[in-house]
Amino acid sequence: MAWLQPKFLLRVESLVTTAGLLVLYGRAGGSWVLFFAAILVPDLSILGYAAGPRVGAATYNLAHTYSLPVILAGFGLLGAHPPPVYIAVIWLTHIGVDRILGLGLKYPTAFKDTHLTRV
Repeated sequence: MAWLQPKFLLRVESLVTTAGLLVLYGRAGGSWVLFFAAILVPDLSILGYAAGPRVGAATYNLAHTYSLPVILAGFGLLGAHPPPVYIAVIWLTHIGVDRILGLGLKYPTAFKDTHLTRV
């Protein structure tokens, strides 16, 4: 049963999470101009590959793990300060879309080697 395979389930999970994040962002009153201006910012981490695959994988993974944007959202929520929450939701949405597309965290062997598939 293909629909029970981990890779498929991870993509569905990302789809549901991303849809929820988009609804949350809209309901919270986030700026869609900011959203579309910032949605690709995490991909600037790919510049780390200019220093080699190990540094590239590290910088890419740092920008594409859920941990940092969740921490950022937590600080924004604790301080009742919406901008960090908006940025965190945009960041999380970016990660979710990447996961839907099968783009996962990178291994230091090559850019195409990810935890989800070989791109």
